[in-house]
Amino acid sequence: MSLSGPLRKVASKLMAKFGGTATIRRVVPGVYNPTTGTVSETATDTAVRGVLEDVNLREVNDLIQATDKRLLIAAADIANAPTATDEVVIESITYQVVQVRTIEQDNIAITYELILRA
Repeated sequence: MSLSGPLRKVASKLMAKFGGTATIRRVVPGVYNPTTGTVSETATDTAVRGVLEDVNLREVNDLIQATDKRLLIAAADIANAPTATDEVVIESITYQVVQVRTIEQDNIAITYELILRA
């Protein structure tokens, strides 16, 4: 018997009860327009609930800065795993995803920890 199913449900319930609202925005490049020299983009938003906090100063290194934020979300609440090309919108502030850490059980994602930069 695997623990991953019940853990995913518990994580989702905890985020729904204690988490704040956030929007994960996946931006996908589209077609290149040679007339304007631009590439169109398509954005897909997914509303989630998660726990937002500052990064710990001990974690600051070449990749993580002291002003970065950490967002913990339940994997069961989104269809696709977040990537470093995604954006997160929280209270009208758009953050770039710097790093994604996956917490797993039996190779099944339970939660995603996103490091965000404004």
